[in-house]
Amino acid sequence: MTNWFRGSCVGIVLGAALLMTERAPIAQQPPAAAAPTCQPAGTPARGGQPGGGRAAQAPGGQGAQAPGQQGAQAPGQQGAQAQAGRAGARAGGGGGTPPPIQWAAPSLPDGPITVQSATPAHRNLRLVVTKGLFHPWGMAFLPDGGILITERPGCLRIVRNGVLDPKLVAGLPPISAQGLSGLMDIALHPRFAENKFVYLTYHKPNPAAAGVPPGPSAPPARFATLARGTWDGNALTNVRELFSADVTTEASRIVFGSDGMIYMSLGRSTEGANAPSQDPNNYGGKLLRLRDDGTVPPDNPFVGRAGFKPEIYTMGHRNQLGLAVNPSTGQIWATEQGPNGGDEVNIIQAGKNYGWPVISYGRSYPGPRVSEKPSQEGMEQPVVVWIPSIALSGETFYTGDKFPGWKNNLFVGGLRQGEVPRTGQLQRIEFNDKWEEVRREPLLRELGQRIRDVRQGPDGYLYVLTEENDAALIRIEPGDAASTR
Repeated sequence: MTNWFRGSCVGIVLGAALLMTERAPIAQQPPAAAAPTCQPAGTPARGGQPGGGRAAQAPGGQGAQAPGQQGAQAPGQQGAQAQAGRAGARAGGGGGTPPPIQWAAPSLPDGPITVQSATPAHRNLRLVVTKGLFHPWGMAFLPDGGILITERPGCLRIVRNGVLDPKLVAGLPPISAQGLSGLMDIALHPRFAENKFVYLTYHKPNPAAAGVPPGPSAPPARFATLARGTWDGNALTNVRELFSADVTTEASRIVFGSDGMIYMSLGRSTEGANAPSQDPNNYGGKLLRLRDDGTVPPDNPFVGRAGFKPEIYTMGHRNQLGLAVNPSTGQIWATEQGPNGGDEVNIIQAGKNYGWPVISYGRSYPGPRVSEKPSQEGMEQPVVVWIPSIALSGETFYTGDKFPGWKNNLFVGGLRQGEVPRTGQLQRIEFNDKWEEVRREPLLRELGQRIRDVRQGPDGYLYVLTEENDAALIRIEPGDAASTR
């Protein structure tokens, strides 16, 4: 058992059986103890374990590190480096793949912090920092002003009035957290004011894998799952499983579309001729479309087609780490994290194939190109692409009134640029009236933090989650407007 797994949250039960077919309430974790910890008793203190790396940890990938752990390896990194070795030396490299750069992120000041933007009307920005999180993944804004935040190791937190509640939110189902598996995204039902429904994506333990040594013939250790619970003001109740994959998948996001349907991404970074992303009978590397009760809409593009999973809406994806509805068009835009190059923003269209790994602008982490062709007939092209990668994460379209000069700009998070630590950033992307890219502006690079998610709050401010052991929620507000030079 790895140190990372021993550092996972209270309530992870690898042998738990979750019966999906009867939609019975899931056996939930007991209420959290008074200590604000995501580890069982007797394990290292919160923040003492290195976290997982970028989505689909790959050869050379670096995990988040606690201060002073410059020489520490992220979980799974040794295996990733072995995979890089098996890939062989790069052509002309002479010495194989260079080792990853290890450099811990600096500690964030308590704040407020002042930074600047290139936009004259929004030149000075004020950052309000709420610390105490541990590898957060997603957030949802409650009508009473509270912010629910998922932590990947399997904990749900709440921030009220800018203060992180030291108690964990109770009611989560059993979660299997390792690497980039664990508690993923969170979303409120569009009619949350009426029904109080909260949706979660996470990886549940596979009972069939309990006690089975890892190997090519071993069953998947965990399955990506969508569940729905009811918020009672303090905890989740009546949590029910709505959908679960039957194969290994990676990172996951969810969003409600303008049609009221749930869109759920299931990542798969595997390269090669038999990549699951191109298999229509495999959930890996797909975007799913489901009703709010988890059933399949009859107008999904592959319903009734032999050899296709009916939940699939689009295919040919790597790891989609951001989903957002374009406020002008109603279309879903997805950020998709490439390997070493080839991060993408895609406009989602029913039944389309987005190419991974048949086409790609990226290189594998050891250096070779994923594909010699960046385009092919019958496969979609991105609307924005990054070379080198910034390790794309969450996204949001800005529609508020606090930053009128940023109306309809797309904000995306980045964990690091060009495989170099301390280069995490938020990027602001402007488009013309045809939604063609005009410019990009990197923001928050001076913080040296990996950015996991960005959302617009109901108050019109931007909220950012950092991806660190000692992580934070950052609220971006307009600063002093007196100096705009």
